[in-house]
Amino acid sequence: MTQYARMTWNGNRLWTSRGRRLASEGLQRALEHTLGKAQAIVPLEEGTLERSGRVDVDGLNGAISFDTVYAVIQHEALDFKHLPGRQAKYLEQPMNNERAVMLRLMAVPLRAWLRG
Repeated sequence: MTQYARMTWNGNRLWTSRGRRLASEGLQRALEHTLGKAQAIVPLEEGTLERSGRVDVDGLNGAISFDTVYAVIQHEALDFKHLPGRQAKYLEQPMNNERAVMLRLMAVPLRAWLRG
């Protein structure tokens, strides 16, 4: 007895304007989620660094940034003392730890559309 599996590939739909828009929305959600995680552990003295965090999405490209003159120094300096719960690598750690969540958030807007 031979068994068959049927599969329909809807990947070409991703290249339509609606597919790109939905993918961009998913990317925005994923990056906003990760920004929130980063802001929860960013070094804190006056809150300037925490408030400078932002997400920028342009189509299917996105970035999280912290815009102060000392953002990179605070991120990389492992020997700085921080308040409890705050740390260096405040963006790198959430990007690594939240990867699976980010992928699920990016897929949500597309999943129902591609199944339809």
